[in-house]
Formats: sequence, C-alpha cells, structure tokens
Amino acid sequence: MAGLFDKQADLYVEGRPDYPKEWFSWLADRTPKHSIAWDVGTGNGQAAIAVAEHYNQVIATDISEPQINRAVHHPRVKYLHTPPGLTNDELISLIGPENSVDLITVAEAIHWFDLPNFYSIVNRLLKKPGGIIAVWCYNDVTVSPVFDPVMKQFHNTTLPYWDPKVQYVFDGYKTLPFPFEEVGLGCEGRPMKLDIPKTVSFEGFLAMLKSWSAVAMAKEKGVDLLDERVVKELINAWGGSHVIKHVVYKAFMLVGKLKLGFDL
Repeated sequence: MAGLFDKQADLYVEGRPDYPKEWFSWLADRTPKHSIAWDVGTGNGQAAIAVAEHYNQVIATDISEPQINRAVHHPRVKYLHTPPGLTNDELISLIGPENSVDLITVAEAIHWFDLPNFYSIVNRLLKKPGGIIAVWCYNDVTVSPVFDPVMKQFHNTTLPYWDPKVQYVFDGYKTLPFPFEEVGLGCEGRPMKLDIPKTVSFEGFLAMLKSWSAVAMAKEKGVDLLDERVVKELINAWGGSHVIKHVVYKAFMLVGKLKLGFDL
C-alpha cells in the first residue's frame, strides 16, 4: 500500500470521522500501565492524539510521509515516518525496547499489512503480561432513507477498483486473522460492532468519498467515479450542497492480548 494515500492526504484530514472518546477509555482501562502506546498506520493522527489523553507517550508511525506531515500535533505524540524498507529490527528500535508497549492501536489500516510479519513485531513489542492490541475500521454509513440507496449505487461502481485486501473491511473484520486472547471488546471472528456519529456538510462527506483508495485507483486508470453527474445525484439525495447532516459510520473492533506461548 506504499504511497496509496499520499495524494489524498489533504482529503483524508478533511473527510474522515473522529473516533468516539469512550473507545480510548475502554482500552486504557484494560492496560495496567500507561507508559507507551504505538499507533500504527497513524495517517493524520486521529487515533494517536486520542490515545495520548491516556498514555504518557505515543509513537505514531506511517509509511506515508505526506500523511505524517499533515498530522495533528500533540505534546505526547511523536510522529515517525517508517518507509517500507525498514527491517523489523530497525522498526522495533524506533518504537521499543522490546516488551515495553502497553497498547498498540491500528485504525483503518491493518487490512493493508503483511499480517504474519506485523504480528511477529507485536509479539516482540507488547508488554508481557498486560499489553493489548486494538484494531478497528468502518465499512458503511447511514445518512437517510433517501440518501442511502443512492450511496449504495455509488459504492457498487467502486467495487472493481478496490484492492483485494479490502475484502477484510467489507467482511467487517470477521475474516481477519487476529490470533490474540479476548479481553471483552471483540475477538477473532466476532468483532465488536460500534457506531461513529458525525455531523458533516456535504462537502465534508464528499471529501471522505474522494479519499477512498478505490476512487484514487479508478482515477489513475482514467475513470472519474465522482464525475459531475454522480456528484449532482448525491447532492440531490443529500438535500442540497449546503445542508448539514447527522450521519452514522458503522464500525467494528477487535482487541486482544498475547496468548501464552504466542509465536509467529
């Protein structure tokens, strides 16, 4: 996925929803220590700055330098660009030492990872015992009975342009390998279903659609999925370009701790 979100960095900042504060309280309640957290695939730092309200230091990493450059500053968050060429040992040296991280978070990103390799890094960095890993994503949004069918029609046009790894998202992470012990907030095969409420303008919602990797991929192939006709249909169903809407993103979460004898 290297470079996939570089061109959409500004749109990502504008369009993506913020995560509810209570999520991070749930996670903090499940770690006995609150020294170090690692937010992986941090993007613009949405999750990192929320984690920093509960942990002394957050290391927030991303392979996209444009995303890191647009991240929200926070005194307890250290942003690091981690290009794909880094070895596991080099990455761990930036985050570690080993057995030192209380919480690892991955928001909207784990489906892109080399999972066995990533989980081997998790095994080395998470505190034993006490450390937890939390991953989450969202795959749908409800707006209104008028808008939702039009949105579904648009979503169907994007299907040929998604990377196959996004199937994990379409499945609501039900099929995502997650070999960790359950802590009560969703587990392998049984994600916890959550809502993300957001008040948003049409332009903000459109920015979110433009930030989709499938929209960018289609454009690279000469197909504008959000051409003037489509945008007009969306505006009409929304109720006008200047209307503010209360929408709900449908999210799902998996949280776990290392199993005894965990090894990859």
